[in-house]
Amino acid sequence: MTEGEKTRLVAWSHELRAVHDRLREALRVTRAAFDDGAAAEPATRDLLLFCHGFCTALTGHHEGEDREMFPAIAAAHPEMVGTLRNLQQDHSMIAHLLSGLLAAVDRAATPDELDGHLEGIAAIMESHFRYEERMLLTVLDTLALDADARDVLGPL
Repeated sequence: MTEGEKTRLVAWSHELRAVHDRLREALRVTRAAFDDGAAAEPATRDLLLFCHGFCTALTGHHEGEDREMFPAIAAAHPEMVGTLRNLQQDHSMIAHLLSGLLAAVDRAATPDELDGHLEGIAAIMESHFRYEERMLLTVLDTLALDADARDVLGPL
């Protein structure tokens, strides 16, 4: 294996960590927009913008993993199928939570309700990211996947 090939393989683990960090930051910014607008109308313009942007980014990330990365891992590491199934179940649960948040934002839910949605998403998302990183980073260091990082890990 050439040094360039090794660098590209290892890059998948670094890319995953970087995307997770950017999504964590997007959630932090969304929560800050919520905190800034909590005393005013329940759903401020910034909150709408950040919530929709965050939800779109996280959904795109998970759809890319399900479509591109997970099948490649399953083909190269059949022993990981159970882990991948768990991660896909998390993706489904997070998608459900995100749709609940968006519905609450769209109907101008109370600040307490919005905070509850964000708190739940933050908890599940962080647990999911830690599990995914713990279970997949070593595998990603050896994964031969010829695809664009944006297609695999989302547009962040």
